[in-house]
Amino acid sequence: MTASSAETAPMSATNRIIITTCTIMATLMQSLDSTIANVALPYMQGTMSASQEEINWVLTSYIVAAAIMTTPTGFLAARFGRTRLFVTAVVGFTVASVLCALADSLDEIVVFRVLQGMCGAALVPLSQSVMFDIYPVEQRGKAMALWTMGVMVGPIFGPILGGWLTENHSWRWVFYINVPFGIVTAFGLLTFLKESPYGKSVRLDWIGFGALSLAIGAFQTMLDRGETLDWFASPEIIAEACLAGVGLYLFLVQFSLAPKPFLSPRLFADRNFVVGITLYFTMGLIMYATLALLAPYLQTLMGYPVVTAGIVLAPRGAGLMLAAPLVGRLVNKVSPRLLVGIGFATGALALYEMTSWTPDVSEGTMISVGFLQGLSIGFMTIPINIITYATLPATMRTEAAGIYSLMRNLGSAIGISVTGALLETNTQVNHALIAGGVTPFERALQTGAALRFWNPGSIHGAAMLDQEITRQSQIIAYMDDFKLMLILAIVVVPLLLLARPPRQAVTPAGSRAAAE
Repeated sequence: MTASSAETAPMSATNRIIITTCTIMATLMQSLDSTIANVALPYMQGTMSASQEEINWVLTSYIVAAAIMTTPTGFLAARFGRTRLFVTAVVGFTVASVLCALADSLDEIVVFRVLQGMCGAALVPLSQSVMFDIYPVEQRGKAMALWTMGVMVGPIFGPILGGWLTENHSWRWVFYINVPFGIVTAFGLLTFLKESPYGKSVRLDWIGFGALSLAIGAFQTMLDRGETLDWFASPEIIAEACLAGVGLYLFLVQFSLAPKPFLSPRLFADRNFVVGITLYFTMGLIMYATLALLAPYLQTLMGYPVVTAGIVLAPRGAGLMLAAPLVGRLVNKVSPRLLVGIGFATGALALYEMTSWTPDVSEGTMISVGFLQGLSIGFMTIPINIITYATLPATMRTEAAGIYSLMRNLGSAIGISVTGALLETNTQVNHALIAGGVTPFERALQTGAALRFWNPGSIHGAAMLDQEITRQSQIIAYMDDFKLMLILAIVVVPLLLLARPPRQAVTPAGSRAAAE
């Protein structure tokens, strides 16, 4: 089947609506589970009798498994059929969710989260590929606006829903909630989505896949455990860094020399694709790292209950829902590069405001900044999609979508790990600097309320003073993390100059390639 015939295959409006609904539900399930379990971790920790470090594997096992299994999505779809793979992934994800809810030990839930991540890895790239194929070119902007809501609403509303379910029912319901969505999605796809061409002649470069999996898994484990183990003072961290380096080296050698490598070099020869995945990586890093930082900021420094903290974060969803359909209408009229630039500029403005936050910041300020961040996500996501796929032939979209989702997963995982590690390190550094300037002879500590509460001459006063110094150190450390993300949001914008506009992207040569 040629690319053109795949794109113009007739389909009734009813079938298109049903398939769209199913693909969005599949996307929502996967994206929701990337954050919904966060707020339930303390409750899981009590049930599993696990330490803080051990319970974090509930999150990292899912992210690493999803990141590793995203890349072979193109091969699996070509080998077994896209619809068959899609339904299998949905069913596997649903079954794994039930197993997670039934788990009674840490080992069980980590294993089941790995299975859930492996099955969920294919959901986003497959749904994106299906959405591109069932809509004509002129309607893809609006279609991707709907798809974007499924991808982005999950991480935004996950903490709210997870907090409510955990507080009013049990942490197990953050997994049970996937069951009805999974059943409806699997039935709808199996009934209405036609199978794509597939064949047994397709082969997978197992060496390349294994090397890339080793690099990703070892690198992510190093990031997750580095702060706890004092980084390269630990033999474990050194070993993981070496494994990541060896895996990356073997992957690059295989990528360069193998006749049919795991990832097609044609993808990375496409300038728009490289620019697009770089932008998407950065967007995922900023978005997920910000959410990961704000949840403890609101609960620890500002004293918000878990449900209230989730509600304060909700305006991000409102901004996204406003921006996504608006951008869907504009994307065919305005240059996607301009829209992405507006998105990063809006996000940078929000981060600039956050660099001056203290725990005394008003709820109104947090709501307005969160709304701006939602707008920025909506303005970036759809145009980045358009830029990324503008010059790729339709036959490469599923493989490209796997790498595209991989970059978002890597960006989010790396962003969460790095900002978390910097937060801990900078808190310690700031504490040492502030405490070094505090002595019993400070005039500010010798009179009034300061003398009553922070008297360094008494045990209670010294403890309270240390607690306040730690609090101030954390505030500065959070500011430093926000500044880092602000810098990232600014430095990637010039990459837009390298991307070709979609209207200029398809050349006769590109059309011939797409038809092959």
